Amino acid sequence: MTVVQDERDLHVIANDVPLMRLRVEEQSKYLKMLAAPDDPQLALRAVSGAVEAIFGWRPGLDRLALDVEDREKLASELLNHGLAVMTGDNLTLLPELVMQRRDNWLVDAARSPLPQLYVMTDGKRHPRRAPKPSGLVYARFIPWLAETITFRVASLDGHLDLLHRWMNDPRVDAFWNEAGDLEKHRAYLSKILVDPHMLPLIGYFGNAPFGYFELYWAKENRIAPFYDADDYDRGWHVVVGEDAYRGRRYISAWLPSLMHYMFLDDCRTQRIVGEPAAAHLQQLRNLEVSGFAKIKNFDFPHKRATLVMLLRERFFGDRLWLPVATGSTAAA
Repeated sequence: MTVVQDERDLHVIANDVPLMRLRVEEQSKYLKMLAAPDDPQLALRAVSGAVEAIFGWRPGLDRLALDVEDREKLASELLNHGLAVMTGDNLTLLPELVMQRRDNWLVDAARSPLPQLYVMTDGKRHPRRAPKPSGLVYARFIPWLAETITFRVASLDGHLDLLHRWMNDPRVDAFWNEAGDLEKHRAYLSKILVDPHMLPLIGYFGNAPFGYFELYWAKENRIAPFYDADDYDRGWHVVVGEDAYRGRRYISAWLPSLMHYMFLDDCRTQRIVGEPAAAHLQQLRNLEVSGFAKIKNFDFPHKRATLVMLLRERFFGDRLWLPVATGSTAAA
């Protein structure tokens, strides 16, 4: 889905077919719907795509009034799906609601969160986790890069050589300590792939892979004994393997996009945690300006770490998916 703006109007296009036209009025705080698809689900996606673009182009806006004219059914759908609220007599669109709609970013957006059932793993009580996805899981267009970022589940066939090269980069090995031969990394990735509490992802800008990410459920992870982990807290590790994709412009795209994916994947996730090395000052600075709070330092058997935490309410309420909010500096 693509959003194009001419002098006054926004055009939402999918597969070269125009879906919706909206007119921006009154200093960009008011939208009037001029044309919309009859399919309500398609209309919802078009509205959320257009509004994400507007809030991205005009980050100072905190809300938009939407006039759908006589489309009462669409107005009802927008309210029922939580994409809009009523403010007086106005249908109002808020960025923190728009960005929590899964359809525009998750490939399997229709999948509901798994019903809760507690199980035990290695003496740890936690909710049963959903089966792991495969292939592409998330995509988001980054306007300041004019590029799409995607996350794909890592595979032995498609990504082992990449992981092997990145883990042997001295800059990466200084913090991961996982340098070794190809068979070591085959065993490493194989273990992650069968571990129910971990999900390995490869990040791409366009068709170019740039980094490796490990997502984990904190309740079953080694971090759990060091703080009061909630059932749906999630954490992550990162390797930015390509030098060309280090730096502020790129971290302002991949870091909030990764957080966005974790918050969307299960609406019960209220906190994202991390445990970077306490000596990794650059990464800690990046995380702090990206909305993570430093909670404490603690000792893993293999490193002195800093517990950091990002709240769902902070991420969406402060619109931390935008580069003006993140303002991050170079990442290691």
